[in-house]
Amino acid sequence: MSETLAAVRAETTKLRGIRGTQISLLLFAAVSVLIAALDGWSAKNALESDNPSLRSDFTPEQAGLDGILYGQLALIVFGVLVVTSEYTSGMIRVSLLAVPRRGRLYLAKMAVTAVAAVAVSVPVTVVGYLVTQAALGSHGSSLGASGVPRALAGAVVYLTLMCLFAAGIAAIARNAVVPLAVLLPMVLAGTHILSLIGATKEMARYFPDQAGNELLTVRSPHTAFGFTVLLAWTLAALGWGWVRQRRWDS
Repeated sequence: MSETLAAVRAETTKLRGIRGTQISLLLFAAVSVLIAALDGWSAKNALESDNPSLRSDFTPEQAGLDGILYGQLALIVFGVLVVTSEYTSGMIRVSLLAVPRRGRLYLAKMAVTAVAAVAVSVPVTVVGYLVTQAALGSHGSSLGASGVPRALAGAVVYLTLMCLFAAGIAAIARNAVVPLAVLLPMVLAGTHILSLIGATKEMARYFPDQAGNELLTVRSPHTAFGFTVLLAWTLAALGWGWVRQRRWDS
């Protein structure tokens, strides 16, 4: 147990020393809050001018969660860099000398990644929601509105699982290029486009980001479905990543 805790402390120290991971976390917070403010401000103007461009299903509660959908891209980059930075620099050999049991090293790295994702997601999600409501002014809603506390908690779960999913994919690839080239376009637009096409709409529901969106949809009737599908994707990625780390030479 003490060796596992020592491995966790070592991974925490390494995380603090990687500039790319720190920048990605800062970008996650900055982009999420900025988009939240712009979204609320533009929605307020559209409401007060009866602009028809405002989407028909707009609600102030759901608008408060839109910012993190863009900010999550930086959190995905964070999950990838946590794993791949050691392979890029060759420090993975030093880490394996210090912690020969690869399962312990892998578990420590993923545990630190999850804790960091939760620690940053909680304040960013709440602040982003409040910023949107403040920008909406008299059209805004409250933090305790029906369905909002559950959706905020679901957003934290979604962000954490997506970060771990990205870390698992990075462990499979052992480089940053492939995971980022696949995950960022997929989350930014790929699966959303597929969800709009009749032939692929049903299939798109089972992609991790599309299923996970149910978690942060206020009053969604498919929360359990979204959580189950996203958790399955995350566990599959982490499990495959563990197999790759166990069998491959460093």
